[in-house]
Amino acid sequence: MTRKVFVAGVGMIPFKKPGTSEPYDVMGEVAIRQALQDAGLDYADVQQAYAGYVYGDSTCGQKALYRVGMTGIPVVNVNNNCATGSTALYLARQAVQSGAVDCALAVGFEQMNPGALKSRWDDRKPALERALEVVDELVGMPEIPSAIRQFAGAGRSHMEKYGTKLETFASIRAKASRHAARNPLAVFRNVVSTEDVMNAPMLWDGVITRLMACPPTCGGAAAILVSEEFARKRGLRTGVFIAGQSMTTDTPSTYEARDMIRVVGFDMTRLAAGQAYEQAGIGPKDVDVIELHDCFAQNELITYEGLGLAAEGEGPKLVADGDNTYGGKWVVNPSGGLLSKGHPLGATGLAQCYELTHQLRGTADDRQVSNARIALQHNLGLGGAGVVTIYQKAD
Repeated sequence: MTRKVFVAGVGMIPFKKPGTSEPYDVMGEVAIRQALQDAGLDYADVQQAYAGYVYGDSTCGQKALYRVGMTGIPVVNVNNNCATGSTALYLARQAVQSGAVDCALAVGFEQMNPGALKSRWDDRKPALERALEVVDELVGMPEIPSAIRQFAGAGRSHMEKYGTKLETFASIRAKASRHAARNPLAVFRNVVSTEDVMNAPMLWDGVITRLMACPPTCGGAAAILVSEEFARKRGLRTGVFIAGQSMTTDTPSTYEARDMIRVVGFDMTRLAAGQAYEQAGIGPKDVDVIELHDCFAQNELITYEGLGLAAEGEGPKLVADGDNTYGGKWVVNPSGGLLSKGHPLGATGLAQCYELTHQLRGTADDRQVSNARIALQHNLGLGGAGVVTIYQKAD
């Protein structure tokens, strides 16, 4: 990395169930205005903008941004599946770090429909065609929605390889609910027990219950990134900076290993984490707080191992030891994560940025992790993209 990049401002609106939110452009506008206000900047100060969403027309970003202002700046629309928000953040960080601009905006929003994720394009083969061929071979179960087949299939693989129990995944989901109860922006704030999760309707017998899957959600979030020189000149916050960031895509092992854990992005995660740790000059043990991509409870467990928090097969011990919550080695998803906070695809990565920025500022209220100095963000999209960002509290 060259120039230091600071998070000057963040914004996020409460996530909501489909059909109860404002339109996507309004959600984006509100999140942008919040981030600008948080930074103490005007929209005229922004030199480039990156707008992330999955379900929408080609210039939805402009529609949302034009509600805030029309200054003629470049607006780049981003779609990278569930890693869309963090991809927008990645591009904004690159623009500032390289010296192309001193102030960049990343915004993400999603106006979703109820039910399982599906493509809106039925006149062509899916982008995940190659992955789905492996899923057909290893999992079958064509009657089950695709995302469940993939992530629950990975969970089943972990169970078969390492003896992982369904209760372990249920415990992860219960933990998410306890964290979300402290977050006024989360869509689900009701606390559920491990037993409640186990007793929920089965989506796949013995492999996953309904409460182990994140809900479709609507929402928006935004971040303002600035150079150190710009921040000093304008008297902006310099309390949180990006110490390392990496975005990776699939390697041949995704398909060739014939392993569902690899199909859902384990190797992307491991590669991105390793690169981000190296950039930041830290290791997993140095991290205090983590927001990771728990689209399914099964994926949270797998991600512990991908990020190096535990060796392969040792994730269940991390859960049993309580090292994923307050009082343990790491606090994972203090926001409630995707499982309880919600998962509006384009906004998720920027909502993670919002949470971790407040954690390092010490302004996370009832969710505050004591003495948090280093934070890690993990955002994953199948097809694929894995983004790991490490934030550090400035001295």
